Amino acid sequence: MQPQAPPHPSDAFGQPRALLIAVQLPDAVESDVLASLDELENLVSGLGYRVTRRIIQKRAATSSSVLGSGKLDELSRAIKPSKEDEEVEDSAPEVDVAVVDQELSGGQARQLEKALGVAVLDRTNVILRVFEERARTREARLQVELARLNYEAPRLRDEAVSDARGGGGRGERGHTNVELGKQRLRERIAALTRELEAVERGRKRERARRRQTQRVALVGYTNAGKSSLMRALTSSAVLVEDKLFATLDTTVRSLQPERVPRILVSDTVGFMRALPHTLLASFRSTLDEANEADLLLNVVDASDPDIEDKLGVTRGVLTEIGAGSIPCRLVLNKIDRVAPDRRAELEDRFPGAVTTSAYDPASVAELRDAIEAFFDARMSSAEFELPYAMGKALAELRANARVTSEHYTDTGITVTVQAPPDVLARLRRSYDAFERSSVPG
Repeated sequence: MQPQAPPHPSDAFGQPRALLIAVQLPDAVESDVLASLDELENLVSGLGYRVTRRIIQKRAATSSSVLGSGKLDELSRAIKPSKEDEEVEDSAPEVDVAVVDQELSGGQARQLEKALGVAVLDRTNVILRVFEERARTREARLQVELARLNYEAPRLRDEAVSDARGGGGRGERGHTNVELGKQRLRERIAALTRELEAVERGRKRERARRRQTQRVALVGYTNAGKSSLMRALTSSAVLVEDKLFATLDTTVRSLQPERVPRILVSDTVGFMRALPHTLLASFRSTLDEANEADLLLNVVDASDPDIEDKLGVTRGVLTEIGAGSIPCRLVLNKIDRVAPDRRAELEDRFPGAVTTSAYDPASVAELRDAIEAFFDARMSSAEFELPYAMGKALAELRANARVTSEHYTDTGITVTVQAPPDVLARLRRSYDAFERSSVPG
């Protein structure tokens, strides 16, 4: 089961202390390893830890042991010095938790805990904890719990189950405690899956109702400013916080000022390098908002020096969920944090990208214009001759298409509209059905 965080603050700063560990293999670029460690430090800090040390060990190949024996011995002495080495009376550990920047098996985590004498967390465990803290809606909590249980299932062992039950040995009907623990875990996973399937059925019904509506989804790396843009584009009070995975819930709002036909904007969960597959699987229904959009806005932080890598991660996730072929427009957000020469460099490197800042109304208006221009280019024109008895059809036209002209005659109204082809086809079917029903006999 997951290691528990220290119950009390452990240093003069009032925070438990963390050691970060990374392994660099020969095919890994050092800058990528450092960027991943920076990201891990942000995640760990968000959980209330103070990172006091970071170490990187270069290894020739992957191994069942995360660190070499020499490095383990060195770290063990550094984390918990002996009285003789340090000439101190209290040899309590100098850190409270070691955090490894990769996913560990249960055996690897236990080996490190035994060698270092402190709790060990891996990258996946840290991300799961962050998600657990940030989940606010029932759906998000169910998704995170399911991801947590799928993560813990292969790591369940006799000692953990015995601790949870207050003793070891055999349990009900001669089964071992670990067998019973695994059975309970499987039952809970099945129950969560059923609950999420019910939620997904409701979500599918909502998406079906929006199927004829033009839709754009904000996607991108976590903390790129998607929620701030969502608030600026839709005038909605969505949560905005400057931290990783500030929100896990998909929000759908109308682009403001609202127009006909409406454009719906959705804000999806942020992506991250090495995002656990258990989380991707659990959040797949949420990510389907991106999969069913007409346009994706790939939002990146223009002030981030690691833009190319972040874009690669986002493209990889979009491909994995089946959204790789949806039209996509790059949005360089937080452009107000970028010096003029850097801005010019970005505009040269990413021609066609929209530069914006969620806090600059003029640049938000430019982004809104770009969204509307995309959908306008996909619209077609059509003319309908409606008898006055088709008042309901006229109301439907006005609600779902842009009326460019109306001409009143003795027998009815001639209406010229602009709308997406699928909307026009649906309106045409409604019009034809009415005409057939109006023919006598």
